[in-house]
Amino acid sequence: MSSDYLDINRRNWNERATLHVDADGYRVRRFADDPEFLSDVVRFDRPRLGDISGLDAVHLQCHIGTDTVSLARLGARMTGLDFSPTSLAEARKVAALAGADVEFVESDVYGAVDVLGAARFDLVYTGIGAICWMPDIRRWAQTVAGLLKPGGRLFIREGHPMLWAINEMREGDLLSVEFPYFETPEPLVWDEAATYVDTGGKTLTNTTTHSWNHGLGEIITALFDAGLTLTALVEHDTVPWNALPGKLHLDPEFDEWRLTDRPARLPLTYTLQATRS
Repeated sequence: MSSDYLDINRRNWNERATLHVDADGYRVRRFADDPEFLSDVVRFDRPRLGDISGLDAVHLQCHIGTDTVSLARLGARMTGLDFSPTSLAEARKVAALAGADVEFVESDVYGAVDVLGAARFDLVYTGIGAICWMPDIRRWAQTVAGLLKPGGRLFIREGHPMLWAINEMREGDLLSVEFPYFETPEPLVWDEAATYVDTGGKTLTNTTTHSWNHGLGEIITALFDAGLTLTALVEHDTVPWNALPGKLHLDPEFDEWRLTDRPARLPLTYTLQATRS
């Protein structure tokens, strides 16, 4: 596959980084003001993560590092990897604000083993909205397996592939499945000036992105084929951002968004864990 998608998406994410670091949704200043502060995503993940103190861990597609720094605050020795140099520059600032010792490395995910080394990590962590930028889920799974030490663990919480298949622009309570659930050879091409957090009216100029969905079965099979053993899979009816405007409400118990009408209709996110033999 051509690497054009990397260049296109990198330009978009370089711009997003400069907007996101000042956005209320990321609450970057809280890392300086409160030594106990954790990102919303990691706070949600914490009961399933367990004790990660002393682990060598890598956060793939770390963006501006708020989740990476949060994991460091839980005691892991963290490395953050991202393909956007602007994101990494902002991530280093966030780590400095937080007083966190985190190594940030520039690479696309498929090059992670080459730049970081094989069988180096006890934990590979991937967060919300990451693997949709991967055109080949099998190659992603092989990369994860290559990074893990024997006995090491993958932890991923992601948008559910059913959520990614829904057209968020449809009005009313009906959920309209209009986009692929399964991985396709060609990407979905988007042209959007806005991003997923409130940026105070600031918009993007590099508006085009390429993304891919991956069915849950495709993800699990790819991990099996890469030599990993599934140890946990939980589907959630909440999501950290307003993914379906007009259809969700903010649940204060979890500080996450849930369908207002008949929430049992749709899984919004999932948590998956797997280990390398």
